[in-house]
Amino acid sequence: MRIPKLALENYQFTLVLMLLLTLMGVVSLLTMPRLEDPTVNFPGVNVIAVYPGATPSDVEQLVVDPIEEALNGLDNMKDIETRMQDGLAVIGPEFLHGTDPDKIYDDVAQAVNNLRSELPDELVRLEVQKISPQDVNIVQLALVSEDASYRELTRLVEDLEQDLERVSGVRGIDTWAYPEEEVRVSMDLEKMRPLGLTLSHVTQAIQASSANIPGGNVDAGTRRFNIRTSGDYASLDDIRRTVITAAGDRIVYLDDIADVAYGYADETYLGRVDGERAVFLSGTQRAGTNIFDVTDRMKAVVTDFEATLPENVQLVTVFEQADSVAYQVNGFFRNLMQGLLLVGLIALLALGYRAASIVIIAIPISIFIAINWLDLTGFALQQISIVGLVIALGLLVDNAIVVTENINRFIGMGYSRNEAALKGTGQIGWAVVSSTATTMLSFLPMLILQSATGDFVRTMPLTVIYALGASLIVSLTLTPFLASRFLKAKPKMETEDAAPKGPNAFQRAMQKVVSGPYTSALGGALRRPWLVLGAAITIFVGSLALFPIVGVSLFPKAEKPLLLVDINLPEGSALTRTDAVTQDVEAFLAEHPHIDGYTTNVGHGNPRIYYNLFPKSETPTYSQIVVNLDSRSPEVSSATMRDLREAFGRYPGADIQVSEFLQGPPLNAPIAFRITGDDLSVIERLAGEVEGIITQTEGTINIDNASARRKTDLHVAINRDKAGLLGVPLVEADQTVRASIAGMPVARFRDTDGEDYDVVVRLPIDERPTLDDFDQISVASVTGARIPLRQIATIEFASGPSEIRHFELERNALVTADVDTEYNVAEVTGQIIKELEAMEWPAGYTYMVSGEQESREESFGGMGQALLVALLGIFGVLVLQFRSFSQPMIVFAAIPFAITGAVFALFLTGYSFSFMAFVGLTSLIGIVVNNSIILVDYANQLRAEGASIAEAVQEASATRFTPILLTTLTTIGGLLPLTLQNSTLWSPLGWAIIGGLAVSMLLTLFVVPVLYKLFTREVAVAIA
Repeated sequence: MRIPKLALENYQFTLVLMLLLTLMGVVSLLTMPRLEDPTVNFPGVNVIAVYPGATPSDVEQLVVDPIEEALNGLDNMKDIETRMQDGLAVIGPEFLHGTDPDKIYDDVAQAVNNLRSELPDELVRLEVQKISPQDVNIVQLALVSEDASYRELTRLVEDLEQDLERVSGVRGIDTWAYPEEEVRVSMDLEKMRPLGLTLSHVTQAIQASSANIPGGNVDAGTRRFNIRTSGDYASLDDIRRTVITAAGDRIVYLDDIADVAYGYADETYLGRVDGERAVFLSGTQRAGTNIFDVTDRMKAVVTDFEATLPENVQLVTVFEQADSVAYQVNGFFRNLMQGLLLVGLIALLALGYRAASIVIIAIPISIFIAINWLDLTGFALQQISIVGLVIALGLLVDNAIVVTENINRFIGMGYSRNEAALKGTGQIGWAVVSSTATTMLSFLPMLILQSATGDFVRTMPLTVIYALGASLIVSLTLTPFLASRFLKAKPKMETEDAAPKGPNAFQRAMQKVVSGPYTSALGGALRRPWLVLGAAITIFVGSLALFPIVGVSLFPKAEKPLLLVDINLPEGSALTRTDAVTQDVEAFLAEHPHIDGYTTNVGHGNPRIYYNLFPKSETPTYSQIVVNLDSRSPEVSSATMRDLREAFGRYPGADIQVSEFLQGPPLNAPIAFRITGDDLSVIERLAGEVEGIITQTEGTINIDNASARRKTDLHVAINRDKAGLLGVPLVEADQTVRASIAGMPVARFRDTDGEDYDVVVRLPIDERPTLDDFDQISVASVTGARIPLRQIATIEFASGPSEIRHFELERNALVTADVDTEYNVAEVTGQIIKELEAMEWPAGYTYMVSGEQESREESFGGMGQALLVALLGIFGVLVLQFRSFSQPMIVFAAIPFAITGAVFALFLTGYSFSFMAFVGLTSLIGIVVNNSIILVDYANQLRAEGASIAEAVQEASATRFTPILLTTLTTIGGLLPLTLQNSTLWSPLGWAIIGGLAVSMLLTLFVVPVLYKLFTREVAVAIA
């Protein structure tokens, strides 16, 4: 290998290059973006359709069915999930992973626009929304006041919004939890009745008076003048003086039959902080910016703004993602530093301070190079990428240890330091290259996994691959140079293959172990090879028997000091009732010792503050409270959740669910089942049976069956024959009912400050509509006659579904549940499936498993395919190196023992086989074969020099015992700080790698030599 020779001959260039790469890495570390979690792109959009007054069935037939049919024909479509409620449809097409998000948006928008003429004219909103990972808010502020008016709070929050939107790095600012201000025209039906006026008369008069029609322009000599017509309203007095009708010499103005004043739309979203009324403001950051820099700039603006607030208004920060990012990033960097110290200590004990210094120097250089490459490829520093550095920490020193130890061995043979550096690196160089390549290939499955889960973990394998690539460059260039300068020359040993006597206690102990117990035990194993193989296979099979006990899961809790309390009331409940229940919950939260504060959203979900949570749209029967805990301790979180669930588990008339934030891609719930078919009544019945089965299954909590929430509506049943005889258009009747009861915007008004308001016609604002009001409503016929509504319509109570769902164009009901912390999701799901299989399902009706199991099968399935590709790649590298098909199989023998160690470690520590544990196991494949490669490669070299198979395998095992042990110990040492932090996300990964390394090392030192002796023929061996 010529690389080490070139590096030594041109050592000035080598030093300058390493210094430059290191400095670039330092700059990247200081400037690259920092995030809490990786950016996960979900290839999908939402189509929002608002159809006021329509039932879910109407929305389904008139809006959803044609849109779904149009979208289903688009390329790369995966599935379509739709939810329909009164007057609202949310259609969520999901595309195959990897599809260009911009193309998805363009295709969906084009399909919807092409269809618009076929949809009802009454649609007031038809919008295509792009789902963007940048929509997660990095900050949520609240203006809190009990006595300030909404008008005052609105002005303040809008001023702050304008200030923050000008901050560099801010992507967008949104405001929440206050009613829109409007100009309210409150009709007096008693005054209108004797004048024969109907609501349509009033609305038509206002619309006609507010029209702003350009008058064109005229020329006068050499000048041109624009013609201004009457124009729109300039003041509230203009609105009040609107002429409604004229009777003889009397003019009826709007002011004669209505009150005109500023008011607020009906409250649909109430916000509170720690029980006090609040309006919210949230902000997102631009892609590629540093969250700390953006947050600091926003804080400066907020501080200045706070100084201008009136005494009765407080500005409170209820959420700031930068705090969590700092905690996560600093915590992982602490793990990295602790791992670095452990690795350095192990190297110091094993190699002595000179060799250890060379090894330790390689660590920061490789890490900085990896960080620079990560930055250049457009990734940020966040928990996943930093964990990649922690995992790589123990791996990247392997190359330096193997090269340094081999150079030291040649120095012990009497070679000069330069000669030893060349011969030692040259002898082991190709083995180091192939072992590094195989380790890189073992991380390939995670890198090429095409799913949301793959996006979530992708920066980890990429970081490891970058670090390994950097360590390979360092070990073949800088390490030989440093060894030629810093290692101490020694007198020549009597035999060329002898290893130098260890200069410290650890090395002398290793020599005693190798020459004594290990050599003796290895000799016994080589004399009884089939017994050793039988014992190894028995251990492997025994470990597989533990797998069902360990259990399988996907992603664990996010371990944030936050809880979510979701409150659902029966359909038809008023917002006031939902608010009353929410206040009961708040009263309990205020007294709990571990709750530091809470943010309440009544009628709406909290603004999006986590990457896989999306806020629920305005619903009067729903509220959500974000609870801040005073500790990050998992014990505190679990205890608080238990207290809240016990307090509200059986709250009368409300379903109150308490949950934690989850890692990974978004899920409906850990347990979710879809019941599909055609007839809604049959689907609802089956969903009720499924709900009963889930309820009876031990370990399930927070069970939700939306199809069970039926609603009762008032149906204004218009007699079409009577309406036709009296000349009343149906649309006239519908609009009159809406304007009378809910209010109807009929015009826009802009005040002198440039603020726009809807002009809304409705009943008086201080009165809630009652059934008696229908007796006072009149509609206008085509001749202008006033017809009482009761004369052409009856008021009936009608029951119907509160929600209709579609999945892949079929009707379905969704039944979901969470799982208590003491139970395994896969086991509970399996028990439910057994019961569902025993149910009698009508023809055309079935169930589909969703939730975590569906995501797990997709993630593990894709990982399995990618893993097969990686194994084939590793095998190909080994075939090229050894020029044999049998020897790669010998090397692969370490893999089953890695699985054995991983299962044993997870069993002993009580963790389930999560996706991250699977990631750890996948990583092991390349790591554990390295030890086998080093051993087999050296045995081949000895055989090429004339040694017999038995002599070669014994000598190679004894010589490589110390580097194999050291590389294993350093990898374990680098992972220990991360593993011992008891994280439900990272500890399973760490234990899987540590357990697999420990067991595979022990068995590799015996099984690989045995296999080498059994399956290697006594012929000359070619050395790559």
